[in-house]
Amino acid sequence: MVPVTFASTNQNKFLEVQSILSTFDITVQFAQVSLVEVQSDSLEDIAKEKARSAFSELQRPVMVEDDGLFIDSLNGFPGPYSSFVFSTIGNKGILKLLSGTGQRSALFRSLIAYCDRENASISEGIVKGSISEEITEGGWGYDPIFRPSGTELTFAQLKDKKNEYSHRRRALEKFAHWISSRNG
Repeated sequence: MVPVTFASTNQNKFLEVQSILSTFDITVQFAQVSLVEVQSDSLEDIAKEKARSAFSELQRPVMVEDDGLFIDSLNGFPGPYSSFVFSTIGNKGILKLLSGTGQRSALFRSLIAYCDRENASISEGIVKGSISEEITEGGWGYDPIFRPSGTELTFAQLKDKKNEYSHRRRALEKFAHWISSRNG
């Protein structure tokens, strides 16, 4: 199987992607590429455009990942704007927005977008959960405040067990089956 290049500026995402796809005997290379992220209310549109842009720049089979944290009591906010919201108000800001509310349910969506000369594909993974009352130690991004259903721990507290619950793992499993069936 031809190695797939993961295009991103986020080394943490690459390490997760590499770890998960290695269990499917899929080799992933890293290309640290700053991709233009279109502003859209659609996570799918953002992921597709990032994949097309990455393929155009690298000229080889490429995959990108885009994800969003969707908080029910905030009408799905920050959703496709999760990266911007994290860089501006961070986890403290999210907890402040939720202060005084008992409704803390949320979900994480991950989209793996793949592009080569002939094909494009999107694989989705979703994990339901809730937002914790406080920021826990470790992890990155929203890991210190997101608790997946089935555990009282945040992604950050789960550490090496995070991939057992991860939205990214679910999307990558679908991607692995799709690409294996194409190459099989």
